[in-house]
Amino acid sequence: MNLSYRVGTESSPLAITLSLVFGLIQVVSLWQIFKKADEPGWAAIIPLYNLYILYKITWGSGWQFLLLLIPLVNIVVAIITVFKLSRAFGKGTGFGFGLLFLPFIFILILAFGPAQYQGPVWPGTRPTSA
Repeated sequence: MNLSYRVGTESSPLAITLSLVFGLIQVVSLWQIFKKADEPGWAAIIPLYNLYILYKITWGSGWQFLLLLIPLVNIVVAIITVFKLSRAFGKGTGFGFGLLFLPFIFILILAFGPAQYQGPVWPGTRPTSA
């Protein structure tokens, strides 16, 4: 009795195509968000620099992205950043939960919807209307 199992590391063409399409949509969305915040859109395609710009948009200074290098702290900082991104564009906590749990959909809404960048928001303050 000869049982052979084929174990391969190749990916299906469909999986590769879907990954590329979703990745491209995310880059285009991030590009649009950067443009809304008066940052260079091309920064969305540069690894690490895009994090610096995202943290600059949400925290006011981009160097907070270095906190992502600290285990466990990175989880808390990333979650806070999602809510700060929501607030920086005048959205509320509910939209922040949407960004946290359904980021692919809500990042598109943020990028291509009517939301305007209002600047980083600190605890206890509300974003100002433009």
